[in-house]
Amino acid sequence: MTQQPDATTIPLIEACTQAALKLLQANLTPHGILAASRTEAAEARRYTRIFGRDAAICVMAMCGSGVDALEAGAVASLDALVAQQAPNGQIPKYVDPEGQDADFWYLGCIDATLWWLIAVDHVRRAGPVNPDRWQAGVDRAIAWLLAQEHQRFRLLQQNEASDWADIMPRSGYVLYTNALWYDVKRRFGLADAEATHHHFNHLFDPFQRDLPEYHRARLLRHYARRGRRDPGLYLSFVNLAVSGHEGDVFGNLMAVLNGLADTAKCQQIVQTIDRAHADDPYPVRVVLHPLSRQHELWRPYMGRHQQNSVHQYHNGGIWPFVGGYWVMALARLGMQEQARSALTRLAQANALDDWRFTEWFHGRTLKPMGMAGQSWNAATFLLARRAVEGEA
Repeated sequence: MTQQPDATTIPLIEACTQAALKLLQANLTPHGILAASRTEAAEARRYTRIFGRDAAICVMAMCGSGVDALEAGAVASLDALVAQQAPNGQIPKYVDPEGQDADFWYLGCIDATLWWLIAVDHVRRAGPVNPDRWQAGVDRAIAWLLAQEHQRFRLLQQNEASDWADIMPRSGYVLYTNALWYDVKRRFGLADAEATHHHFNHLFDPFQRDLPEYHRARLLRHYARRGRRDPGLYLSFVNLAVSGHEGDVFGNLMAVLNGLADTAKCQQIVQTIDRAHADDPYPVRVVLHPLSRQHELWRPYMGRHQQNSVHQYHNGGIWPFVGGYWVMALARLGMQEQARSALTRLAQANALDDWRFTEWFHGRTLKPMGMAGQSWNAATFLLARRAVEGEA
């Protein structure tokens, strides 16, 4: 689905921009940006906290916004998170705005540390801070991540349900996490970045002709592709004798945006997502092939509160904040018409229910679900608009 900007879409994009800036300012505290607007439901579910991954993504939109409060809030958010950094270097899943509570999730929440590092580098490059600000925290965070890196694959290892998709059974080597890890390595000049790139493509794209040299990599590749056809996307995870073929849209988009996919692979990823109509009517469904209760990877925890049923939540729901990365990927690949169309539909999604900025929508019924006033919806819309207009 594509459409040219016209007299109706341009005002919509501008209206969404203003609503996004307003929401970020409303969700800002002296200590940083909250994940969602202050409501009774949000407080009960602890969405009125400064989340590592959410805040870091928001930081990259707030920094460069030109709004003084948001510029200051970007720095305050990073300060609040590092103030509660664990002694071993891990950045918390979230902290409360008063600095009294730091939560580290059940199984580690590995991406909070990755996103915090990415946001630190972004602000150092673009914001009015010293280039060595947060350096002690950076050193500890990198050391914590390096302790989880496989010494031959140079990829991070993790338990299941320990990243943003925190009730999905991805474990071992996870696509999304390692796309972020490669970005961190490049930003901070860490060793073995090319080895990370090399093994990323061999493990998560086992259908290519090029065979890895490492014998354990060849074995993992054999398990991952056995009885399968090339899905057109990187696999969501690879572990011993098990791998993820459900079609992780967010992880694949990060591979495109972070320079892990070559030109041919980028085109294949975009075409696969497009053929699945994953951004119609709103961008974007985060799983192309949701896991049913009969699937071998289904876990009992996925059915808790019926939250992760088919076409819901991380299992095929529509997440507008990921839609922002879809727009950015299209823009990065020079697909301006498609990017502008997706940006317009992203604005439409955020505008529903009087600019509710809904957390996610049911992937089939389009019912709005989750919390209202999601900060990262606002942030990634702003980042997406910058990308479309050539400012990123």
